[in-house]
Amino acid sequence: MTQSQHGFIFDFNGTLFLDNDKHVKAWSKAAKEIRGSAITEEELHTHMNGKPNKMIVRYLNGGQENAKLEDHYSFLKEEYYRDFCREDVENFHLIAGAEALFDDLQAQGIPFTIASASIKPNIDFFVESFNLDKWIKPENIVYDDGTYENKIAMIHKAAQILGLPEEQITVIEDSKSGIHSALQAGIKDLRLINSANLADQVKDIPEIHQVVMTMDEIKREFIA
Repeated sequence: MTQSQHGFIFDFNGTLFLDNDKHVKAWSKAAKEIRGSAITEEELHTHMNGKPNKMIVRYLNGGQENAKLEDHYSFLKEEYYRDFCREDVENFHLIAGAEALFDDLQAQGIPFTIASASIKPNIDFFVESFNLDKWIKPENIVYDDGTYENKIAMIHKAAQILGLPEEQITVIEDSKSGIHSALQAGIKDLRLINSANLADQVKDIPEIHQVVMTMDEIKREFIA
């Protein structure tokens, strides 16, 4: 398969940036205000990762729809999250191997982008903090702008940006919801960053061709 026939879509949180602890802290702070109790890391992975913020707020609100509450906490939670990121200076960096992988893909002419459930203020924060515009045009990053029904739609949009059909794209994810969204979007080549220790739970999914802990281990070739 030639270079022009292959592309990469990266999830961001928990994949390119290991920040699950920051999300737990931020959602716990928001959850205490919404329902009176914090969240667990298992709850984060099972009910929250990979989903738009408004749906998470709705989940924390007992499944009851409340547009005003959802709008308010969608943004406030991320303010909490960014504060926690800034405070943890030692761990505020891309996952090991990410920059080298980006450089390699760029040198080979393999197109890639990011599809993330993050909202725009966070994407702007990541672009500025990690110099992502060195490799990806910010306007080519797919994020939760309120127009996507789910992560499936985001993957379709990212594939469109890359100019490739989904079956010729590698998706790198860290969450079960992200993996299942990619499968439903028609992705045939998945790689799991095992930051949430999900390997045993997804071991029977044949489309997952690699389970790794860093980007250094990601094979560049298309495997599907």
